[in-house]
Amino acid sequence: MGVWQLQEAKQRFSEVVRKAHDEGPQIVTRHGLDVAVIIDMEEYRRFKGEQPDFKEFLLNGPDLSDLELTRSRDLPREVDFGDGW
Repeated sequence: MGVWQLQEAKQRFSEVVRKAHDEGPQIVTRHGLDVAVIIDMEEYRRFKGEQPDFKEFLLNGPDLSDLELTRSRDLPREVDFGDGW
């Protein structure tokens, strides 16, 4: 894990990004204090735990085309609503 002073990280930003991708997180410091971390996008997505949107979830779900569903033809039961109905 690399550590970069803010001024140096600004001057060599492309290198910081490349190292984040190739070697892992890169810490940026200001006045000796850790203030930021540059990480690879794939690692960020894992960390964030991104969930697919609902449409994507449905489209990528299990194949249910072979699933046979049958509808019950039974009549609904009688419902007693009491004296008020």
